[in-house]
Amino acid sequence: MLEGRIQNKKYISKGPDETKDIGYRLGKKLRPGDAVGLYGELGSGKTTMVKGIARALGIEEIDIMSASFTIITEYDSDPPFSHIDLYRIEKDSELDEVGFWEHIGGSGISVIEWAEKAENMLPENLIRVGLTSVGEEIREITIEGRDEKDWNSL
Repeated sequence: MLEGRIQNKKYISKGPDETKDIGYRLGKKLRPGDAVGLYGELGSGKTTMVKGIARALGIEEIDIMSASFTIITEYDSDPPFSHIDLYRIEKDSELDEVGFWEHIGGSGISVIEWAEKAENMLPENLIRVGLTSVGEEIREITIEGRDEKDWNSL
């Protein structure tokens, strides 16, 4: 994790709708060039979080699916939105093969599921979102990166 300027905020989600709502509120704070890394075990709500972030960018929830088989799905929104799912990535060299770097930074917003698979290669200014299951549908969500004030008003 990053040291120094990093601040974090914790939220408790009592179900998928609340996880999407937290994602939506986070999505409203994102700016072109931002990259969000999602961390959590299988079934912790990463894709649900992506649906909320995407909705904040004007993308219909029904259009967001796990990108596991395609790795990267790009959406025509303003700013452009890339949903990256690294679940099936096994080697760093595969990131180059799928065009990972073309979707990070620039004028778009990218959200990376299973970000730990590219941990040593992610941008320093990555916004990190950890999702931890603490009950059947209850999740602890930690958001860290940029300034604490960014997350206080979610």
